[in-house]
Amino acid sequence: MASAVTFKILEDIARDLSGNEITFPTFLDITFQVRAALKDPNLNVEQLSKLVGAEPLMSAKIIRMANSVAMNPSGREIADVKSAIVRVGMEAVRTVSFAVAMEQLLKSKQMQPFENLSHMLWEHTSHVAALCRVLARKMAKINGDEAMFAGLVHDLGVFYLMSRAANFPELTNDKVELHGLLVGWHDNIGHALLSAMGLPESVLEAVRDHETEREVKAIDNLSNVLYIANKIANRTSSWRDAELDGEIDTSMLDTLFDAETLAEIIEESEEEVHSLKAALGG
Repeated sequence: MASAVTFKILEDIARDLSGNEITFPTFLDITFQVRAALKDPNLNVEQLSKLVGAEPLMSAKIIRMANSVAMNPSGREIADVKSAIVRVGMEAVRTVSFAVAMEQLLKSKQMQPFENLSHMLWEHTSHVAALCRVLARKMAKINGDEAMFAGLVHDLGVFYLMSRAANFPELTNDKVELHGLLVGWHDNIGHALLSAMGLPESVLEAVRDHETEREVKAIDNLSNVLYIANKIANRTSSWRDAELDGEIDTSMLDTLFDAETLAEIIEESEEEVHSLKAALGG
């Protein structure tokens, strides 16, 4: 029975998360190493460039980002990792490490049963990350890079659940049960995974609450930025199946914004999406 399989997966994950070591897809190894390195207050660019340089795909992404139009208005090309990190900033490496991990996970053999869903989820993720950056800059007046990072990792729980569900063919073939598992559990599991990685409390709180319905009177913190970005993206590029889940209520956006302001935010975010994809090579 599919419901029994769902229970089994959740039981396994609960046991996993309560232990000393968590089983992540191997693609996240570099992300853990980068995250651990960035926690060191004495870390310098030389040390970080050696770590990044050991992972060819990540090295290529960092250099690509450094040479993107947004990061390189002068047109002077960079070809080495150390110079690229100096240009983009050390925190940008964290964002790229997650993007590389997600891209590798999506392309892995275990995710083939979820190819269409994975594509929609990555599109949604890109739009939420871009919207977070725009809302952070225009309204919340908070760090745009941190907001974009929160958007990039906000649905990590969905990716993780799919990677675990791939081991259960009876679940991958049960569209209704699978969708219920992903929708119902991704936010709490994503929060637990990111907590295990030692992410800042502001990011953890935002990820945990990004699907929690609430009234928002002002977009003045990271949690509200992510919540509203997710709402907007659910209008334009949702990964959830309306036939299985019903239409997502986004009516609060019309109370929070006038039509012109909302259109401007979406237009600006589209530019950010293109810039993000170009920088990451997606």
